Amino acid sequence: MKLVVQVKLLPSREQATALQATLDACNRAADYVAAVAFESGVQDRNGLQKLLYADIKVGFGLSAQPAVRVVKKVADAYAALKAQVKAGRLGRSSSKRYRKAMGSPVTFRPGAAQPFDDRCLSWQTDARTVSIWTVNGRMKNVAYTGSADQLKTLHERRSGESDLVCRKGKWYLIATCDIPDPGMYEPAGWIGVDRGIVNLATTSDGTNFQGRRLIRYRRWQAGKRAELQAKGTRSARRRLARRSGKEQAHATHVNHRISKEIVSVAERTGRGVAVELLDGIRDRVRLRRDQRGKISSWPFHQLGQHLEYKARQAGVPFLEVDPAYTSQRCPRCGHTERANRPDRDHFSCRRCGLAGPADHVAGVNVRERARSVWAFVNKPVPAPA
Repeated sequence: MKLVVQVKLLPSREQATALQATLDACNRAADYVAAVAFESGVQDRNGLQKLLYADIKVGFGLSAQPAVRVVKKVADAYAALKAQVKAGRLGRSSSKRYRKAMGSPVTFRPGAAQPFDDRCLSWQTDARTVSIWTVNGRMKNVAYTGSADQLKTLHERRSGESDLVCRKGKWYLIATCDIPDPGMYEPAGWIGVDRGIVNLATTSDGTNFQGRRLIRYRRWQAGKRAELQAKGTRSARRRLARRSGKEQAHATHVNHRISKEIVSVAERTGRGVAVELLDGIRDRVRLRRDQRGKISSWPFHQLGQHLEYKARQAGVPFLEVDPAYTSQRCPRCGHTERANRPDRDHFSCRRCGLAGPADHVAGVNVRERARSVWAFVNKPVPAPA
C-alpha cells in the first residue's frame, strides 16, 4: 500500500528564495499548458508533451525533466476532472458547479505543489538533506526534519516522486512510501460506524464520539474570523492569515484520534470496520440555508478516509455499505418507516417497539449490511458438476 510522509525543509534565506522562484515558474508553466489544453482539446500527457515541451523549456526557464513533470501535473489534473464528471460529483451539466468547472481551464495557485522525480530530487536520508533542482541550478544540502516514525519510514520505504509545497512561508516535501500490505484476515464480525455532526461517530458496540466540543470550537473560530474581518485593518488581516488552517488541523486531529481507536478495537477483537458510503450526499440532500455551511464543511469524508487507510495498514477488513434508511430501519424486525425516528436522538420501532439511541441503531444496521455484503462477496463458488 502507498503511504505519504511529510517532512519539513529547513532552507536558508537564499535557498528559500530559489525554491520560491522554482515553484512560481513551474506553476506559471502549468497554467500556460492547462490553457492550451483547454483551447485545443489535447489533454493527454503524450499529446501535450509533443505540443508544448519546447515552449515550456524556453518560455519558463525549466530543464527537461521539470518540464515533463509540469505536463504530467496538468494531464493528471484534467484526468481527475473527467473522473469527477463521470462519477457525478459536479452535478448535472446544467448546474452552476458543473459549468464553472468545465467552462474554463484548470488553474494552479502560485504555491501549488510541484512533483519532482529522482532525476530532479535526491534524498540523503543519513544526513537528512536533499539535493533539488531549481531555476537557479542544482541546490544541495537542504536540511529537513520530521518525526522519528516519519524519518524511519522515509529511509526504509520511499518510492516514486515527491511533492514540493509551501504553506505560510514554510517548506515541505511530501514523499510517497511503499508499505508492505500486511494481508487481510477473515473477520469474526463487524463494527458498524455511523457518522454525524452531534455525534461524530457512533459504533454498533455503543461507543459514542461526541461532536459538541468540535462544534463549540468551530463556532468560536467562526466568531473570531467574523470579528477580525469586520475590523478590516492590516493587523486584523495578518491575524486572519496566521489563524487560517487551525480549524482544519484541529478537525483532522480529532478524526485521527477517533479512527485510530475504532481500528485498534477492531484489530484486537478480530473484526472488520464498516461505514456508510456518503459520496454525493451534498447533491442528494436538500438543506436549509442555515445548515448548508455546517454540512458542506464538516469532515465526514476525511473520517472515512482515515478509517480506511488505518484499517488497511493494520490488515483490518474495511467496507462501505449502502446508507439508505440506516437510521429508519429496525434492526430486529426490519420495519422501515420515517416515524420510527421521532426526533434526531431517538429511535422507536412502530411495529415491534424496539427503542434506543438513533445513531447506535444506525451503526447496528451498518454492521448487519456489512455482514450480508461480505458473505455475498465471499460465498464459495459451487464446484462444476
